Amino acid sequence: MIKIAIDAMGGDHAPQALVAGAELARDASQNDVEYILFGDQEQLKPLVKNSQNIRIVHADEVIAMDDEPVRAVKKKKNASLVLAAQAVRNGEADLLLSAGNTGALMVAGLLIIGRMKGINRPGLIVTLPVVDNDRGFTMIDAGANADAKVENVIQYAQLGKIYSQRVRALSNPRIGLINNGTEADKGDVNHRKMYEELEKLGQAGELNFIGNVEARDLLNNVTDVAVTDGFTGNAALKGIEGSALAVVNMIKDSITTGGFREKLGGLLLKPALKKIAKKMDYTRYGGSVLLGLKAPVIKTHGNSNAKTIFYALQSAADVAHSNLVTEIATQFADQKQQD
Repeated sequence: MIKIAIDAMGGDHAPQALVAGAELARDASQNDVEYILFGDQEQLKPLVKNSQNIRIVHADEVIAMDDEPVRAVKKKKNASLVLAAQAVRNGEADLLLSAGNTGALMVAGLLIIGRMKGINRPGLIVTLPVVDNDRGFTMIDAGANADAKVENVIQYAQLGKIYSQRVRALSNPRIGLINNGTEADKGDVNHRKMYEELEKLGQAGELNFIGNVEARDLLNNVTDVAVTDGFTGNAALKGIEGSALAVVNMIKDSITTGGFREKLGGLLLKPALKKIAKKMDYTRYGGSVLLGLKAPVIKTHGNSNAKTIFYALQSAADVAHSNLVTEIATQFADQKQQD
């Protein structure tokens, strides 16, 4: 049975959203996943409607969103996030999920769960929608390392490939480097070096490298894995999420504040608009996975509701079933031996 350690006190809507999301995921699963809720049992117990496959582990401290990550993880020994990470480290759970303090989650992942041998810096991988299919694309790094070096980004490309193969069932995923143009000589010195190294791996048959891709084309299915440094990736991610939300709000505003024709048009277009909204709903694709640790760590949005937690937990179960960590460890161990 897969066991998921959940930081039930992390996030804007904790613990209600975490408990409700866990029950939704439990009800939709094949009874092969146990959800372990770490948090204040006096708050958690009344929220659990059905305890089947749900267990509570008491934690009397919480790491807040504005806590300094390193200090919080080191000082708050009984925090829900810290105890959940320790459960994963000790083999009592297979992976960790939190909607709480992103920095603290990364610190807990590195200091408690531990970095995998051969990985210089873990990276966040997130799946996002595209216009013409329901598969979407993945981006790595989505914000773990703002000051990534060339070698870090090369590893992200390799991690993205393994993730796409094991979790998303893509046999030969296209790898694209996010840049300010598609030409090979675009970008600053670092990005040109990234391109050169990725092209070498492509020519050697180790990656299906398709070259540079622009952020404006990401939703048009130009690549399966968009590789970048954490600063660029996080900016692109927030730009995509913000633009999607702005467009939806503008359409709603036009209909609600318009006249008879606008309201009639909105009524006629309602089924199509619902279909588009569902397709472009990034919350359906689960949380971000911090790759490169000894066990998977999944970060979902701080403002996640029960539905978002449900999708993130489904994604977490898929990651656990995929044997992703073992595959990464094997491939990077083989690379080290070859070096």
